[in-house]
Amino acid sequence: MRRPATMGAVAPSSPRLGAVLASVVPRTGEPVVVELGPGTGAVSEVIAAKLPAGARHLAVELDPAMVEYLGRTHPDLEVVQGNAADLGKLLAERGIAQVDAVICGLPWALFDDATQTALLAEISRVIGDRGAFTTFAYLHGMTLGAARRFRRRLRGTFDEVLVSATVWRNLPPAFVYVCRRPRPGG
Repeated sequence: MRRPATMGAVAPSSPRLGAVLASVVPRTGEPVVVELGPGTGAVSEVIAAKLPAGARHLAVELDPAMVEYLGRTHPDLEVVQGNAADLGKLLAERGIAQVDAVICGLPWALFDDATQTALLAEISRVIGDRGAFTTFAYLHGMTLGAARRFRRRLRGTFDEVLVSATVWRNLPPAFVYVCRRPRPGG
């Protein structure tokens, strides 16, 4: 890991974890799905396989080298170089006001409280009342104070926060938060 302050994964997400994260991707219509922190594109592949014709799949990545890599290895993915904290602005620049799903691979444990709050506010705004947000955490960190604070923050931000079963076939084992219906002012 060359950039430990921006990358929280020791290995790409497994297809099993990707499947749980992408479980909220609509299979009909022309959905807009945004992926935050796509890394090497492991979850991007799972999302792409679920999307119906006419869907739009955007990936927001901060690292210019990863943007270049994703553009080369995933030509159908609309890769946007930018900060997830500017999600609303990045989407507006592309003519998008709301999305159907935000699938997130950002390293929440590396962010301070203010950054977490700002990111969740942006995500809440773009999914609106009908969209869904998924993100994951590693099982070994579940009891840490930062993880407990993040769970409280999720529950304060969304009316519905579901926790998946543990995905054992991931390195390290992880679980997924599935969040819907942002709370007003959450």
